[in-house]
Amino acid sequence: MKLTICHLYPDLLDLYGDRGNILALAARCRWRGIEPEIQKVSLGESLDFTGMDILFLGGGSDREQGILVQDLMRRENDLRQAIEHGLVVLGICGGYQMLGNYYQMASGEKIPGLGILDLWTIAGTKRLIGNVVAELPPTTLEIDPEDNFVRNNSELKLRTLVGFENHSGKTYLGKGVSPLGKVSVGHGNNDQDGTEGVRYRNVFGTYLHGPLLPKNPHLTDLLLQLALIRRGFDSCLTELDDYLETLAHKTMVNKLLKQA
Repeated sequence: MKLTICHLYPDLLDLYGDRGNILALAARCRWRGIEPEIQKVSLGESLDFTGMDILFLGGGSDREQGILVQDLMRRENDLRQAIEHGLVVLGICGGYQMLGNYYQMASGEKIPGLGILDLWTIAGTKRLIGNVVAELPPTTLEIDPEDNFVRNNSELKLRTLVGFENHSGKTYLGKGVSPLGKVSVGHGNNDQDGTEGVRYRNVFGTYLHGPLLPKNPHLTDLLLQLALIRRGFDSCLTELDDYLETLAHKTMVNKLLKQA
Protein backbone atom coordinates (compact mmCIF):
# COMPACT_ATOMS: atom_id res chain seq x y z
CA MET A 1 0.00 0.00 0.00
CA LYS A 2 1.27 3.48 -0.85
CA LEU A 3 0.21 7.02 0.03
CA THR A 4 1.42 10.00 -1.98
CA ILE A 5 2.15 13.10 0.09
CA CYS A 6 2.81 16.36 -1.77
CA HIS A 7 4.87 19.06 -0.08
CA LEU A 8 3.98 22.16 -2.07
CA TYR A 9 6.57 24.95 -2.24
CA PRO A 10 8.93 23.35 0.32
CA ASP A 11 11.65 25.88 -0.49
CA LEU A 12 9.39 28.89 0.16
CA LEU A 13 6.85 27.75 2.76
CA ASP A 14 8.81 26.19 5.63
CA LEU A 15 8.73 28.40 8.72
CA TYR A 16 9.29 27.13 12.26
CA GLY A 17 10.04 23.53 11.37
CA ASP A 18 6.96 22.92 9.22
CA ARG A 19 8.91 20.29 7.26
CA GLY A 20 8.55 18.14 10.36
CA ASN A 21 4.91 17.59 9.40
CA ILE A 22 6.02 15.69 6.31
CA LEU A 23 8.47 13.66 8.40
CA ALA A 24 5.71 12.76 10.87
CA LEU A 25 3.29 11.66 8.14
CA ALA A 26 5.98 9.56 6.46
CA ALA A 27 7.13 7.97 9.71
CA ARG A 28 3.66 6.96 10.84
CA CYS A 29 3.06 5.46 7.40
CA ARG A 30 6.28 3.43 7.47
CA TRP A 31 5.64 2.15 10.99
CA ARG A 32 2.44 0.61 9.64
CA GLY A 33 3.93 -0.87 6.49
CA ILE A 34 2.48 1.87 4.28
CA GLU A 35 4.92 3.23 1.70
CA PRO A 36 5.01 7.06 1.75
CA GLU A 37 5.87 8.69 -1.57
CA ILE A 38 6.94 12.29 -0.96
CA GLN A 39 6.54 14.73 -3.83
CA LYS A 40 8.20 18.14 -3.61
CA VAL A 41 6.71 20.67 -6.02
CA SER A 42 7.80 24.30 -6.32
CA LEU A 43 7.06 27.32 -8.51
CA GLY A 44 6.21 26.53 -12.10
CA GLU A 45 6.54 22.76 -11.75
CA SER A 46 3.86 20.33 -12.88
CA LEU A 47 1.22 19.52 -10.29
CA ASP A 48 -1.38 16.74 -10.47
CA PHE A 49 -3.88 16.89 -7.63
CA THR A 50 -5.55 13.67 -8.77
CA GLY A 51 -2.34 11.74 -8.21
CA MET A 52 -1.82 12.71 -4.58
CA ASP A 53 -3.42 11.64 -1.32
CA ILE A 54 -2.31 14.43 1.03
CA LEU A 55 -1.37 17.99 0.13
CA PHE A 56 0.70 20.05 2.56
CA LEU A 57 1.18 23.84 2.50
CA GLY A 58 3.51 25.33 5.11
CA GLY A 59 3.95 28.87 6.40
CA GLY A 60 5.66 31.80 4.69
CA SER A 61 5.87 35.59 4.57
CA ASP A 62 3.27 37.92 3.04
CA ARG A 63 5.52 38.52 0.03
CA GLU A 64 5.92 34.82 -0.67
CA GLN A 65 2.22 34.26 -0.18
CA GLY A 66 1.38 36.77 -2.93
CA ILE A 67 3.78 35.13 -5.37
CA LEU A 68 2.57 31.62 -4.66
CA VAL A 69 -1.11 32.49 -4.90
CA GLN A 70 -0.46 33.73 -8.44
CA ASP A 71 1.19 30.42 -9.27
CA LEU A 72 -1.65 28.40 -7.72
CA MET A 73 -4.43 30.54 -9.18
CA ARG A 74 -4.03 28.94 -12.60
CA ARG A 75 -4.69 25.57 -10.96
CA GLU A 76 -7.43 26.76 -8.61
CA ASN A 77 -10.23 24.87 -10.39
CA ASP A 78 -8.30 21.60 -10.27
CA LEU A 79 -7.54 22.03 -6.57
CA ARG A 80 -11.13 22.95 -5.79
CA GLN A 81 -12.41 19.83 -7.58
CA ALA A 82 -9.88 17.64 -5.79
CA ILE A 83 -10.96 19.05 -2.42
CA GLU A 84 -14.62 18.43 -3.23
CA HIS A 85 -13.64 14.84 -4.03
CA GLY A 86 -11.99 14.38 -0.67
CA LEU A 87 -8.35 15.36 -1.11
CA VAL A 88 -6.73 15.67 2.32
CA VAL A 89 -5.14 19.11 2.73
CA LEU A 90 -3.17 20.58 5.63
CA GLY A 91 -2.37 24.30 5.49
CA ILE A 92 -0.22 25.99 8.15
CA CYS A 93 -0.28 29.77 8.74
CA GLY A 94 0.44 31.30 5.29
CA GLY A 95 -0.68 28.07 3.62
CA TYR A 96 -3.91 28.29 5.63
CA GLN A 97 -4.48 31.95 4.68
CA MET A 98 -3.89 31.27 0.96
CA LEU A 99 -6.94 28.99 0.85
CA GLY A 100 -9.19 31.91 1.82
CA ASN A 101 -10.58 34.93 0.01
CA TYR A 102 -7.88 37.50 0.71
CA TYR A 103 -5.20 38.84 3.06
CA GLN A 104 -5.61 42.55 3.80
CA MET A 105 -2.28 44.20 4.59
CA ALA A 106 -1.81 47.09 7.04
CA SER A 107 -1.79 49.49 4.08
CA GLY A 108 -5.26 48.32 3.12
CA GLU A 109 -4.02 46.47 0.03
CA LYS A 110 -5.64 43.08 -0.41
CA ILE A 111 -3.65 40.08 -1.57
CA PRO A 112 -6.18 37.80 -3.29
CA GLY A 113 -6.41 34.24 -2.03
CA LEU A 114 -7.61 31.14 -3.83
CA GLY A 115 -11.14 31.64 -2.49
CA ILE A 116 -11.65 27.92 -1.94
CA LEU A 117 -12.62 28.43 1.71
CA ASP A 118 -14.84 31.26 2.92
CA LEU A 119 -12.38 32.97 5.24
CA TRP A 120 -10.33 36.15 5.16
CA THR A 121 -7.34 37.58 7.00
CA ILE A 122 -6.64 41.14 8.10
CA ALA A 123 -3.21 42.30 9.26
CA GLY A 124 -3.19 43.25 12.93
CA THR A 125 -1.13 45.82 14.77
CA LYS A 126 0.70 43.27 16.94
CA ARG A 127 2.02 39.77 16.52
CA LEU A 128 0.15 36.93 18.17
CA ILE A 129 2.91 34.75 19.56
CA GLY A 130 3.10 31.86 21.99
CA ASN A 131 2.13 28.30 22.78
CA VAL A 132 -1.42 27.19 22.09
CA VAL A 133 -3.79 24.61 23.48
CA ALA A 134 -6.95 24.10 21.44
CA GLU A 135 -9.78 21.72 22.23
CA LEU A 136 -11.11 19.67 19.33
CA PRO A 137 -14.88 19.50 18.86
CA PRO A 138 -16.41 16.09 19.65
CA THR A 139 -17.25 15.38 16.01
CA THR A 140 -13.64 15.66 14.81
CA LEU A 141 -12.34 12.37 16.17
CA GLU A 142 -15.53 10.67 17.34
CA ILE A 143 -14.96 11.82 20.90
CA ASP A 144 -16.88 10.33 23.77
CA PRO A 145 -18.17 13.50 25.48
CA GLU A 146 -18.03 11.73 28.88
CA ASP A 147 -14.29 11.10 28.51
CA ASN A 148 -11.25 13.35 28.14
CA PHE A 149 -9.88 11.34 25.25
CA VAL A 150 -10.88 9.87 21.92
CA ARG A 151 -11.44 6.15 21.52
CA ASN A 152 -10.08 5.08 18.15
CA ASN A 153 -8.70 1.67 17.19
CA SER A 154 -9.52 0.58 20.77
CA GLU A 155 -6.97 2.94 22.35
CA LEU A 156 -7.23 6.26 24.13
CA LYS A 157 -6.45 9.28 22.01
CA LEU A 158 -6.08 12.93 22.84
CA ARG A 159 -8.77 15.52 22.32
CA THR A 160 -6.56 18.61 22.27
CA LEU A 161 -4.07 20.19 19.90
CA VAL A 162 -0.84 21.83 20.99
CA GLY A 163 1.50 24.00 18.96
CA PHE A 164 3.20 27.36 18.61
CA GLU A 165 1.72 30.39 16.87
CA ASN A 166 3.48 33.47 15.48
CA HIS A 167 1.31 35.59 13.20
CA SER A 168 0.06 39.15 12.84
CA GLY A 169 -2.82 38.29 10.53
CA LYS A 170 -6.27 37.86 12.07
CA THR A 171 -8.39 35.27 10.29
CA TYR A 172 -12.17 35.23 10.33
CA LEU A 173 -14.35 32.32 9.21
CA GLY A 174 -17.38 32.71 6.95
CA LYS A 175 -20.06 30.33 5.77
CA GLY A 176 -19.69 26.62 5.16
CA VAL A 177 -16.56 26.13 7.26
CA SER A 178 -16.00 25.24 10.92
CA PRO A 179 -13.24 26.03 13.41
CA LEU A 180 -10.70 23.27 13.84
CA GLY A 181 -10.65 23.87 17.58
CA LYS A 182 -11.53 26.13 20.49
CA VAL A 183 -8.65 28.00 22.14
CA SER A 184 -7.92 27.21 25.79
CA VAL A 185 -4.48 28.86 25.77
CA GLY A 186 -3.19 31.29 23.16
CA HIS A 187 -4.68 33.65 20.59
CA GLY A 188 -5.97 31.41 17.81
CA ASN A 189 -7.44 32.74 14.59
CA ASN A 190 -7.93 36.35 15.62
CA ASP A 191 -7.58 36.75 19.42
CA GLN A 192 -11.27 37.63 19.58
CA ASP A 193 -13.69 34.77 19.01
CA GLY A 194 -11.79 31.89 20.64
CA THR A 195 -11.47 29.84 17.47
CA GLU A 196 -8.36 28.18 16.08
CA GLY A 197 -7.95 26.99 12.52
CA VAL A 198 -10.55 25.75 10.07
CA ARG A 199 -12.08 22.49 8.90
CA TYR A 200 -13.87 21.93 5.61
CA ARG A 201 -14.40 18.37 4.38
CA ASN A 202 -10.86 16.91 4.48
CA VAL A 203 -9.17 20.33 4.55
CA PHE A 204 -7.48 21.46 7.76
CA GLY A 205 -6.03 24.93 8.27
CA THR A 206 -4.26 26.13 11.41
CA TYR A 207 -1.80 28.66 12.82
CA LEU A 208 0.00 25.97 14.84
CA HIS A 209 3.67 25.54 13.98
CA GLY A 210 6.27 23.75 15.97
CA PRO A 211 5.81 21.54 13.90
CA LEU A 212 2.17 20.56 14.43
CA LEU A 213 1.96 16.85 13.61
CA PRO A 214 4.78 15.37 15.74
CA LYS A 215 3.14 17.05 18.75
CA ASN A 216 -0.31 15.76 17.76
CA PRO A 217 -0.09 12.13 16.55
CA HIS A 218 -3.85 11.75 16.75
CA LEU A 219 -4.30 14.48 14.14
CA THR A 220 -1.59 12.89 11.99
CA ASP A 221 -3.46 9.61 12.08
CA LEU A 222 -6.74 11.33 11.23
CA LEU A 223 -5.17 12.74 8.05
CA LEU A 224 -3.81 9.31 7.12
CA GLN A 225 -7.11 7.59 7.86
CA LEU A 226 -9.04 10.09 5.73
CA ALA A 227 -6.57 9.60 2.88
CA LEU A 228 -7.00 5.82 3.07
CA ILE A 229 -10.78 6.07 3.16
CA ARG A 230 -10.66 8.25 0.05
CA ARG A 231 -8.63 5.48 -1.62
CA GLY A 232 -11.33 2.94 -0.68
CA PHE A 233 -9.70 1.40 2.40
CA ASP A 234 -12.22 1.40 5.24
CA SER A 235 -10.22 -0.50 7.84
CA CYS A 236 -8.72 1.32 10.82
CA LEU A 237 -5.05 2.15 10.98
CA THR A 238 -2.82 -0.32 12.77
CA GLU A 239 -2.34 0.75 16.37
CA LEU A 240 1.02 2.23 17.34
CA ASP A 241 2.60 2.53 20.75
CA ASP A 242 2.13 6.26 21.32
CA TYR A 243 2.89 6.22 25.04
CA LEU A 244 5.75 8.72 24.82
CA GLU A 245 3.98 10.96 22.30
CA THR A 246 0.84 11.02 24.43
CA LEU A 247 2.80 11.67 27.62
CA ALA A 248 4.66 14.58 25.99
CA HIS A 249 1.41 16.03 24.69
CA LYS A 250 -0.40 15.76 28.03
CA THR A 251 2.59 17.20 29.90
CA MET A 252 2.60 20.26 27.64
CA VAL A 253 -1.17 20.73 27.93
CA ASN A 254 -1.11 20.49 31.72
CA LYS A 255 1.84 22.89 31.96
CA LEU A 256 0.22 25.51 29.73
CA LEU A 257 -3.18 25.26 31.41
CA LYS A 258 -1.56 25.80 34.81
CA GLN A 259 0.23 28.89 33.50
CA ALA A 260 -2.91 30.34 31.93
